[in-house]
Amino acid sequence: MAQTRTALEHPWRLLALLVLSIFINFIDRSNLSVAAPDLRRELMLGPSQLGLLLSAFFWSYAAFQLLAGWLVDRYNVFWVYGIGFLVWSAATGLTGLVTGFAQLFALRLLLGLGESVAYPSYSRILASGYPEQHRGFCNAAIDAGSKLGPALGTLIGGLIVASVGWRALFFFLGGGALLWLVPWFLSIPRHAPARAPEALGGPGFLDILRRREAWGSFLGLFAINWAWYFLVTWLPTYLRSARGYSAASMAVFGSLPFWCIAVSSITCGWLSDRLIVERFSVSTVRRAFCAGGLLLAGAFMLPVALVANGRTAVYLLAIAAALFGLSTSNIWAITQRLAGPAAAGKWTGLQNAFGNLAGAFGPWLSGILVERSGSYVPAFALVSIVMGLGAVSFLVLIPRVEPVDWASRSTSPSKPRYADP
Repeated sequence: MAQTRTALEHPWRLLALLVLSIFINFIDRSNLSVAAPDLRRELMLGPSQLGLLLSAFFWSYAAFQLLAGWLVDRYNVFWVYGIGFLVWSAATGLTGLVTGFAQLFALRLLLGLGESVAYPSYSRILASGYPEQHRGFCNAAIDAGSKLGPALGTLIGGLIVASVGWRALFFFLGGGALLWLVPWFLSIPRHAPARAPEALGGPGFLDILRRREAWGSFLGLFAINWAWYFLVTWLPTYLRSARGYSAASMAVFGSLPFWCIAVSSITCGWLSDRLIVERFSVSTVRRAFCAGGLLLAGAFMLPVALVANGRTAVYLLAIAAALFGLSTSNIWAITQRLAGPAAAGKWTGLQNAFGNLAGAFGPWLSGILVERSGSYVPAFALVSIVMGLGAVSFLVLIPRVEPVDWASRSTSPSKPRYADP
């Protein structure tokens, strides 16, 4: 693809920009939690209003995934992503000016709309411009950026709020992020076409939904996100209420799983690429990492809630998080290879919309289980079960990780055809 080949004259420089952008992305989507105590007090918001504000991002983020996937497949992905980044950064900066609930709610919706272009854009760029033997590492680097965003964002954001107030946090994050746009827009080739060359012959959403491999990747991401959102939303409360950690100790030990996922993801992404370079089957490597990671991590999740010693529970959780990195480093590499440049954006949009249902229902259902049972064991058990089902989806619904032959749209979904690798 001419537009991508030109832009990727410096592919590792572009990858660094993508990693930095997802780092900013996840800081911006989690900054409201950091500012919530002071923001609630100043704006006089009740618990139910805060709950709506925390949910608003996911409503628009999930709802606009399909539109985002269509846009990045049809138009110049670099411009689409740059405009989306501008929208979500503006929403972040303007949050520092709000005076009431309605304004803040609208800006959270706008934040979700802007960030909806992120993962479809990543898949489009990586599927078009990076060879298969590098995609494991590239996806892992982006995944690591998403894990480090909440970890460092909570620390740095907390210091900013404590020093100069919550409004300064949003001004700093929104305004500072705009600097990223300078090298990004300089990376766009001036002669690149406004419309992607594959747009005319690319598959539609229904073509993708007919593929059983697509549902394998959808369910796999749902399982990964179920575990991820459980850790993000419930781990701090679990460590303090069930394990008796102080706030300071929780901050240290609660961040350990996220560091483990980030390090593991980078390592496993590199390792999976090396195995492919050494002539191991792409299908075997990608499916083994995703299914094996979910199965092994799920096996360690339930004992976390069963052991008596709190320190042992944290160490088991760290092992589970490290094993979890096998899956997170390879899930998007599977999507990009199956979809190919012609469908990477749409496929990713559908997959991310489905996968983020785990964020909408997972934390809520986990809370119900904890409340009714008086224990975290059922919630951890459910995480293990969902991860096991996700592993099965990779093994059963995705028979081969090879590019789909979109030229033969009448092909039966039960007998998939693949293009030549």
